[in-house]
Amino acid sequence: MKNPFRAFFDIRKGEWPLAVLMFSYFFLVITSFWILKPIKKGLFIQFYDVAGFAIADWQLSASQAELIAKVLNMLVAFLAVVIFTLLVRKLRRHRLTLVFSGFFILGYIYYSQVIDSPGDWTVWSFYLFGDLFSTLMVATFFAFLNDSVTPDKAKRLYGLIGLGGVAGGVFWTSVEAVWITIIPTSSWLWICALLGLFIMILAVLAGRLVERDPEFIQRQQPSLIPTPEKPAGNPALEGARLVLSSRYLLSIVAIVAIYEIVSTILDFQFTTTISHYLDGDAIGHQFTLMFTITNWVSLIVQLFLTSWIITRFGLKTALMVLPFVVLLGSMAFLAMPMLLIGSLLNTADNGFSYSINQSAKETLYVPTSSEEKYKAKAFIDMFVQRFAKAIAVFVSLSISLTFTTFESIRYLSVIVLLLLIAWFYAARYAGNHFAAQEKILLEKSKANANMIK
Repeated sequence: MKNPFRAFFDIRKGEWPLAVLMFSYFFLVITSFWILKPIKKGLFIQFYDVAGFAIADWQLSASQAELIAKVLNMLVAFLAVVIFTLLVRKLRRHRLTLVFSGFFILGYIYYSQVIDSPGDWTVWSFYLFGDLFSTLMVATFFAFLNDSVTPDKAKRLYGLIGLGGVAGGVFWTSVEAVWITIIPTSSWLWICALLGLFIMILAVLAGRLVERDPEFIQRQQPSLIPTPEKPAGNPALEGARLVLSSRYLLSIVAIVAIYEIVSTILDFQFTTTISHYLDGDAIGHQFTLMFTITNWVSLIVQLFLTSWIITRFGLKTALMVLPFVVLLGSMAFLAMPMLLIGSLLNTADNGFSYSINQSAKETLYVPTSSEEKYKAKAFIDMFVQRFAKAIAVFVSLSISLTFTTFESIRYLSVIVLLLLIAWFYAARYAGNHFAAQEKILLEKSKANANMIK
């Protein structure tokens, strides 16, 4: 009997153990992320919503102060790139997960003691801590995954594995929407610490499975041939050098950077809209509601569209879905900056970013070298992302400080629409290059098989 789910998830028998382990691993990472996100964002916005935030001679609103926090995230991300690069010289796959999970567990324990009665230090440092979690743990997960599969496997497995992340978001935001006002914030952090322990266990199991895989061992054989060791370079620049030497990686940089600028602008419009129309606890409740809706959209897209589009229409088409949806959302907000439309900007962005776009974007790294998977990807996912956010922060602050009325925020959508042109071009180039590389690797695999025969 034909499997009715084959159109959505084409996974072969021997691939299920790794797929399930990585599904579960990603489920717990994104579950933790969605526990932290509304807490850090709601804590920050509520703390400064009444009195605002003063810096020098400027009196900033809560949403404007959050933009300053996003600039600081860039500095934290730069430090993260250096630490990540130093660690990957000795550690790969699950070993990296163990180091970073241990660090965040210690952080959860510390913040659980101070977060129920926060001051300025707690509000700002926890915001940076929560963002650092997504920066390091998601990058570590995908570096591990991309280093464990072939391009063909990636196209078939990433739909299911990505579903783990989306399901984690849907599950926990749905739970959190009911219990967020009942359970103290400190208790949520203890839950995150427990999830961190489970992540470590799953990573070790998946890592051992990968390293016993005959296909993986065969791919690693060239590294066993003695070669002169290259002197270790500056850990802050190794990833940058790899990126600048590859037009393909530069196209990924363009996709990531443009998305981050666009996403930051959309998030600022989303946050400003909610702060404008709502007050007090209603702000946090609206954030939680929209995050829940967004994750349900992500689940539907990941379950029914991601693998189907990638395998049927190719990676290039999958990469263009998110910019098309953003195009529709920005045009709507430009015409009508209402609470409903402003709130749905989060869904237009993250509903498709955390599903089809993330799976497609991460698949782009599979044909790259091991150095590029870890060092170049770390530079892109950590520093480039945050640098792009800083650009978006500058643009958003400049417009919001120049045009002080809420209605002026709509004109940020004009910038978004212009950036989408470059986004479509970069997605087209990256998708075509991936298809060419996949064809080359497939031909090499067939040639090797014929030689063995």
